[in-house]
This record gives sequence, structure tokens and C-alpha cells, in this order.
Amino acid sequence: MNKKRLYFIDVVRAFAILMMLQGHFIDTLLDVSYRDDSNLAFSIWKYFRGITAPTFFTISGLIFSYLLIKAKRSGDVAYRMKKGFYRGLLLIGIGYLLRAPIFQWLYGDFDSPYFLLVDVLQCIGLSLILVVGIYTITFKKTLLFSILMCLLGFTIFLTEPLYRYLDLPDVPKVFANWLTKDYGSIFNIIPWFGYVAFGAFIATIFYKYLERPKFKLGIIIGFIFSGFILIFKSGWLLMQLYYLTDLELLKDVAYYNYLFTRLGNVFVLFAIFYALENYIKQPLLLKIGQKTLSIYVIHFIIIYGSFTGIGLHQIIGKTLLPWQAIVGAILFLATVCFISFYYVKTNTFLYNSILKTYNKISKK
Repeated sequence: MNKKRLYFIDVVRAFAILMMLQGHFIDTLLDVSYRDDSNLAFSIWKYFRGITAPTFFTISGLIFSYLLIKAKRSGDVAYRMKKGFYRGLLLIGIGYLLRAPIFQWLYGDFDSPYFLLVDVLQCIGLSLILVVGIYTITFKKTLLFSILMCLLGFTIFLTEPLYRYLDLPDVPKVFANWLTKDYGSIFNIIPWFGYVAFGAFIATIFYKYLERPKFKLGIIIGFIFSGFILIFKSGWLLMQLYYLTDLELLKDVAYYNYLFTRLGNVFVLFAIFYALENYIKQPLLLKIGQKTLSIYVIHFIIIYGSFTGIGLHQIIGKTLLPWQAIVGAILFLATVCFISFYYVKTNTFLYNSILKTYNKISKK
């Protein structure tokens, strides 16, 4: 086994995708009468569900950027950049395809705003393309790339009030959905690219210092320290900066400080999983972490009825009791993972197959 492989990354990805699956299942099917924030169990579930997407975006930026930078050592950076670009396009395409109302189209009805909504896959796909572009702009200089990604992350988070309620009435919906929630998009490229940027910044730290003897202990302490600062003190720090600069934007961020707080949660999770890496790098978890795309696609089809319009959302709706939702979520996770393991090829296989097909077509 490769001692320098970052197994905790696959475990974090497994954790994030499993949390996403159970979160979507329970949120989609739990009876509305049980959604009570005063209930301790529900509030804990809701809090941890809120960590899922930031974790998924941050770890995506980390692993992609780490492999991109690491490719310089083997001379494969051009291939890795090309692969990342096409992977980004693939994710964007799949993201739209999952919302395609095929039966409506067959009946000649093409007026479906649902198809144009932007979700997780599209945002991650565009984020990968942006990372490749920024890496190119920085002339593949790791230090410059590191500084720029860190600055981008902070800038996107600190300017969140400026685009929080962004209204783009004159922009076509296919483009506006990337930047505003006015038309129903769940995720927008900002602020979510900010988490990818911070993940890319962390990747440069791993790349530069991973071989150092005390690196693991140092980065774990760093994750814990910075994580708790962001969770408990980032709002206070922003207010202190506001008092010094009288910049209203800083106060607006401090009063609605979910981005930095969630980033702190992600850092603490990274610390826990990296510290326990030797104990949790089980084959099952590693396999789940390597099959995130297929797992996401399968769960989306089953819950939301992609392509057919018939899923658990349409069949069951928000009717389940809490115990039914919990048992159902466990069975749902097991079913989706089983299908992904035994009936779907790995993410890498899919990416490579599509890339080979494209190369064959482009040469003709």
C-alpha cells in the first residue's frame, strides 16, 4: 500500500455522500409535523446535514487540486488538466440530465424550468474547470496558485451579502440560475466555489509538507485550532474588523456568518478523519468514497424520479414517521451502495471511457 496516499480523503468523501443520501431521504419523506427545531434530535440532524455540502465541496477541491499539482512530478500535468476539464463538463452535463423531463419532451412540452436549475454536480463541475483555468493562469506555480485560491475563498465569503439576494431579471434563466436562487436553483457557483477554493489551498499545503516527519500532527492541530476559531470566534473577529474599518460589509457577514462557521466544521471533520485514518480506512468506506458520482446519480433517480418522473418523492411524499424515516434511510443507503458496487463502473472508469471516446472522435 502507498504510505503517502491520503486515505482519509476517500473516507471523508464517503462520509459526505452518505450524509447527503440520508439527508435527502429524510428531508424529502419525513412528515412536516415532525420538523421541529425545538426538538433536540431534529436540530442535531439538521445541523449535521448543514455540514454535508461544505464538506463535499471542500474535499472535492482538495483531492482534485492535490492530484493536479502532484501530476507535475510525473510530467502528467497536461493530461490531468485535460481530464479535469472534461470531468467538469461531464458533471455539468449529468447534473442537467438528471433533471431532464424526458416524458414531457416526448409530448412536445419543452417549457420546463426545472431542467435549467443548478445543483451540486453542476457547481462542482464548473468549479473543477475554474480550478484548471486558475492553475493555468498562475503558470502552474504552486505558491502563486496557493495564495490566489486562499484569497479567492476569503473574497467569496466576505462579499456574500453583495450577492445574497442577487436579482438578474434580464439574464436568461440558463445563466441566471448559476448566480441566483430566484428561479429555484438549490446551489449557486458562489459562494460554493469558495469551499472548493479553500480545499485547493489545503491541497497545496499537503503537496508541500506531506513528506515532513511531523506534518500529520501539525496539520491535525492546525485543522482543530482553525476550525474552532472559525466556529466560535469568526463572527467576533469580523465585528472587530468592522469596528476598525467601519466597513458595513463586514458587519453584514458577521451577522449571518454561516460560511466561515461551516468551514470551521469541515476543518474539525478533516482533523478527526485524518487522526483516525489508520483505523477507518476500511475497504468498504474507501470504495464508497471512490464511487461518489454513481452513488449520487442512483440516489437522485430513486428519490426524485429522474427521467421517469416517478420516484419516492412522488410515490410517498412527506408522510413518514420519524422511525420510518430512519429505518428507510438505512435501507436506502444500503440499496444505493449495493447497486453502485455491483452494477455500475467506477467514476474513474467512466471518466476515462468518455475521454477516450472524445479523443477518438476528435482525431477523425
